[in-house]
Amino acid sequence: MNQDVQAKDGDDVSGVKRLLELPEETTLPEHKRAKTSGGGIPDIGPGKVPDPPGTSDATRKPQRGKQNEKNKGRRRGTRPPVEDGSDRPSTPRLPKKQCAVLIGFSGTNYAGMQIQPSVRTIEGVLFEAFVKSGAVSEENSDDPVKISLARAARTDAGVHAAGNVVNMKLITSPPGVDDLIGAVNYNLPPDIRVWDIAQIPLTSLSQIRVQNSFNSRSSCDSRKYIYFFPTYLLIPPRPGSGLFYSLRKQNGESPVHQFWGSLDQTSGDASGDEVSPQTKLPARPEDLQRKRAWRIGEVELNALRAAVKHFEGTHNFHNFTVNKDFRDRSNQRHMKDIQVADPVVHGETEWISVLLHGQSFMLHQRKMMTALILSVRTGTPPTVINQMYGPRGVMVPKMPALGLLLEYPVFEAYNRKIAAANERIRDPNDPEYRHPIDFEIHREKIEKFKNEHIYSRMRAIEEKQAVFDAWIHTIDAYTGQDLLYLNHRGNIPSESVVKKGERRANPFKERKQFNSTDFVGGSVSSSMPMLEMDLGEEEEELDEKQTEEMDG
Repeated sequence: MNQDVQAKDGDDVSGVKRLLELPEETTLPEHKRAKTSGGGIPDIGPGKVPDPPGTSDATRKPQRGKQNEKNKGRRRGTRPPVEDGSDRPSTPRLPKKQCAVLIGFSGTNYAGMQIQPSVRTIEGVLFEAFVKSGAVSEENSDDPVKISLARAARTDAGVHAAGNVVNMKLITSPPGVDDLIGAVNYNLPPDIRVWDIAQIPLTSLSQIRVQNSFNSRSSCDSRKYIYFFPTYLLIPPRPGSGLFYSLRKQNGESPVHQFWGSLDQTSGDASGDEVSPQTKLPARPEDLQRKRAWRIGEVELNALRAAVKHFEGTHNFHNFTVNKDFRDRSNQRHMKDIQVADPVVHGETEWISVLLHGQSFMLHQRKMMTALILSVRTGTPPTVINQMYGPRGVMVPKMPALGLLLEYPVFEAYNRKIAAANERIRDPNDPEYRHPIDFEIHREKIEKFKNEHIYSRMRAIEEKQAVFDAWIHTIDAYTGQDLLYLNHRGNIPSESVVKKGERRANPFKERKQFNSTDFVGGSVSSSMPMLEMDLGEEEEELDEKQTEEMDG
């Protein structure tokens, strides 16, 4: 599992002071020489045992002093020792300050947020840019631990963030650098941007100053995520599909959705008669073109907005992550607010976004979006979501990672704390004044970045690869019992309950390809083929320890 370079709170990662050794020819002052008694034997003081006869400097065991005992097991300084007789001038040590760095990035070309050996990560590229800009000294440039690097929110490989906060100790006024933010952005690729850096003088370039004790992870009390998807996912299952057949068996006869009413009777049954789940469906390109031309109605939009309210509040989200037992207390998470935006059309496709504001999120909690979308498109009452907080386990597939975006972390408690401290200070330019951490003051730049580097890329990949259509096909093609909780009664039947260690006849298999946001090695090509609907490796299961390490 990936190692975290985040320093523990309170650790001194600046290096211990070097002990100075006296040259052999140095003569100690009289008052520092060891006292001797008869025979020239040093008077070593009461309670100390003299060296045995015949002991020489070469054979004497080194005595560990109190200071060495105190420092035992601590991190040693890593600065190279100065050679005897060297006339190399010492580099002046510039002051460092604890800073909050507000950033945004497209995660497509990176193996996650935090630094890992031998792979390209957001923090790794960011650290290199600060070194090149002079904000990290040469002697600290070999190890991010030395600058106490930590992050507010961890993101997995390929996941994007319009806003995140990294705190680190930086040289805020490097020699010859007038605009540190501009210098760092110059040394960064276009898909990573620095919005602000705390502690540098307040100018039009920097608008935030934080307390020296600030830690982005411990000070962050909630996070906002956005999930962005094409509205055609809300079209009910196609007549002739496995899920359509399953719903027909559970719910009885029901009218076929008008979208499917014009289907060619030779390519699939839209008449409402019972069909086999193995019925051959028409070619996907024509089907997909009709889906992209579809537009959400008031009925579907209102159903979506009503269903999200069932996620708000404190609940046991064990069914919305992986490898978590119902009794695990870490399953309790609080969703503060969830909002469904108005749909927007880009090109031929209509898109919609859902903003989720929660105190914290579990690994693969985008399963919430699956339960939301599948309940609406199948006419399942949203009360089934409430039943999923109970002790019975069910299989909820994960939505494609392509649509996930960290909007930004929130620092409500920290902002309240400094607001109280600022009441006695009237001048925002006063050195003691502390500004709240607020991404909204950079909203215009952030929205431009999202449209140019995040949303545009999501749409381009979907346009060429039809990722969401391939995913919904795996849902609709399933003929087993794992999804029987999708029904007009809004209950969880015993047949769909998943029990740990118990084998199921036809379990739903997830595909690794839907965990990717790249698909083509970081470039969008006009010749990219659509994803195969029913191919791809099955996803490997994570053990409980791996799951805990990857929770955000």
